[in-house]
Amino acid sequence: MESVDDPEVTINFDKKMTEAHKRILKEFAEMKDIRAELTQTHREFVRMARDEVIKKCADDEILFETIERLTTDQHHKNESLLEKQHALTEVASNSEQKEIQKNTFIREMEKLQEEKDKAKELIESQNKTNKDRLKNLQKARFIFEENLRMEMRKIDDDRLQFVFRSIDAAHPDRPYVITIELSKEGSYQSVSSKPALEGLPDLERRLQETNKLAVFLKKAREQFISQARQEGVKNQE
Repeated sequence: MESVDDPEVTINFDKKMTEAHKRILKEFAEMKDIRAELTQTHREFVRMARDEVIKKCADDEILFETIERLTTDQHHKNESLLEKQHALTEVASNSEQKEIQKNTFIREMEKLQEEKDKAKELIESQNKTNKDRLKNLQKARFIFEENLRMEMRKIDDDRLQFVFRSIDAAHPDRPYVITIELSKEGSYQSVSSKPALEGLPDLERRLQETNKLAVFLKKAREQFISQARQEGVKNQE
């Protein structure tokens, strides 16, 4: 073991201490430079981060303003759209009501036209029926006036009267009257006689069934004659 008092040991120790001190100083200087470099880098990073944050804030503010403006514009557009939809709904409702009114009017016109056509057909049918009945009446009038001394009278638009004579041999000018009432359709509605004819209800029923006026008048005259003869016999007794 070397002695501490050995000069070489002392010199070596001082040398090593000096080298260690220099190395430490060098490392310290390097660390100082690194620290300075890191500090500068940190400062640059902080500055850049600050600028970026400031720029980001400015951009965000612009973005928020844009969003707010767009939101306001969209709100106005929505209100305008709702107003237009409401207006369109009213227009559509009015159009629908007008279409309904139009269709209703068309149906009413068609119904009126149908009723008009039916009324026209009924009138034409009644006219034809009346013409045919008039011909039959004229024919019957000729037959009975010429052969049976019967007179036909029109009392009003709804009643016809047939006056028979030469029924009672004792009283040839005595009138025997049949009155017929006509319905609006031209059918024989009711019949009356003067003097009262016992078999008149049955004759009236057959007239309404057959619509043969000449046969009815002939049968009525025959019954008037028969009834007059019976009355004559009773008077003689």
